[in-house]
Amino acid sequence: MNGKMRVGVSVLFALAVCLLAGCAKQKKSGSGPKKITLTVWESNGGPNVFIRRAGEAYSALHPNIEIKYVNVEIGDAAGQVALDGPAMIGPDLFAAPHDKLGELVMGGHVLPTVNNYHVRASVLGVCASALTYDGTMYGYPVSAETYALFYNKDLISDSELPSTWTQLSDWARVFNKRNPGKYGFVMDVGSGYYTIVFTTANGNRLFGPSGTDTTNTHINNADAVSGMKFFQGLRAAILDVPAADLGTAICDSAFAAQKAALYITGPWNIKNFTDAGLNFGVMPLPAFDVDSTPSSSFSGTRAMFVSAYTDYPEEAAEFAQFLISPEMQKLRFELTGAIPAINVQVDSPYFSGFLRQLDYAFPMPSIPEMGSYWEAMNNASKNIWNGADVQKELDACNNAILGK
Repeated sequence: MNGKMRVGVSVLFALAVCLLAGCAKQKKSGSGPKKITLTVWESNGGPNVFIRRAGEAYSALHPNIEIKYVNVEIGDAAGQVALDGPAMIGPDLFAAPHDKLGELVMGGHVLPTVNNYHVRASVLGVCASALTYDGTMYGYPVSAETYALFYNKDLISDSELPSTWTQLSDWARVFNKRNPGKYGFVMDVGSGYYTIVFTTANGNRLFGPSGTDTTNTHINNADAVSGMKFFQGLRAAILDVPAADLGTAICDSAFAAQKAALYITGPWNIKNFTDAGLNFGVMPLPAFDVDSTPSSSFSGTRAMFVSAYTDYPEEAAEFAQFLISPEMQKLRFELTGAIPAINVQVDSPYFSGFLRQLDYAFPMPSIPEMGSYWEAMNNASKNIWNGADVQKELDACNNAILGK
């Protein structure tokens, strides 16, 4: 074989290797990295602005990647991805609450977290725990969430702030008498998201200490019944309004209009109440008489999940990790008021109240049975508030959740 032939064979061999490795599709023509679009499902009302802003920042660093926002509300995403994903018309990434994790994993709709050790070390422990199912982490937490006690500083002084539920009830009773047409305390009494608080005395937890007991909800035991009886008693004592007239929108309006002094809600309302010109503060929830610490609330983790059906799992995971960088977490807080999922300083006089409450919060269980919790507990809460037998309602709630 002469020298020219040897060179020719070598060139052909190198070209074949390059083609097999896929290098020709990106660099042979000199066209640069392949252009791709990542479709992201998120909610309107703030998160949409964040995704668009974050997408612009990410594309500036990765010009070949476009981030396309599509509105799918967070409560609908898990159900919709189960339909659209297998049909290959779904997203590359989508936002969902962590309590949908079991449903998503069992359905095979999401991929495990990439670089999970790094992600775990970067985010709040409560967020990492919330996104762990059967020992494996899924998703990337973009915000933490819990609720706390908002108080109107023009209606209640610092010295009057209640540290226990009994103190709250006693103070509100006096306030109501002195302020006709106003209420010392309001809450959405028909939402199991909030009323779960009254089942948590003595460390009682939905689905047990680890949130994984599929044989017993622990929502109809002695501690839960006692707490929900106290909840029911609040109507006669300080808030004689039917459950149908104490929904979230009504309570939001009452607090914003300074017709309520104390209100249980979350960080999503900070901007609303600030824009309304309220002089307010945020503090942990009151304690039960049998406990020495604030009562326990649900904590939620809003996560960005990589779809199991994406054509770009690596790029999707990289964008999701970009969303939990300090810069992006600060931006999300500025745009939405959501609690960052990482330990980062933000400028807010209300932030410490939620962080203190997070110390006593517990992640909403993420087992599939959690999907049946909401309707069952919402109905039980409304019925109990309206005077139904507490034990019977909680027994029925337990059975409905467990499919008995």
